[in-house]
Amino acid sequence: MKKGILIALVALVSMNLSAQKAFTKSAKVAFAASSPIEKIEATTSKGTLVVDAATARLEAAVLVKGFHFERALMEEHFNENYMESGKFPQATFAGDITDMKSIDVKKDGDYAVNIKGKMTLHGITKDLATKGTLTVKGGVIVAAKSSFAVKLADFGIAIPSAVADKIAKEAKVDISGNLLPLK
Repeated sequence: MKKGILIALVALVSMNLSAQKAFTKSAKVAFAASSPIEKIEATTSKGTLVVDAATARLEAAVLVKGFHFERALMEEHFNENYMESGKFPQATFAGDITDMKSIDVKKDGDYAVNIKGKMTLHGITKDLATKGTLTVKGGVIVAAKSSFAVKLADFGIAIPSAVADKIAKEAKVDISGNLLPLK
């Protein structure tokens, strides 16, 4: 009898922890590196985002070639000259939600969170600390979003002097996604 209760307890705990993982393969990732002279913006809706409430872990990834611009030539320059997407195909983030314990999953709402981890872009990994928002509904995290700035030079993204006044030295990045429970 005790063995049956133990197995049921382990199964219940396992189900609860797996329900705390949520993900999407269709996160929207947008960036802007516009200047007063040139509008430079791109988006993709193929970002991957995983939130594990049990461990406070957050991970994100996006294929660099997945970004689309208004003009094809801009997209070509982005992939070939700046991001070298053949050599560095992904941008990733892996980190922790440092104040996960402040979220009450029993109470629906938007929760401001602090996120800290490592971002890898253009083959270079750097520390990144930012803020985000997690949305809870029905006892589970159903959405996540964050905005942060990336200094292009920090990731070895060189801007030729001929176009330096057309491209911002810092790109604003937005990521958001509606999440589904990971089973």
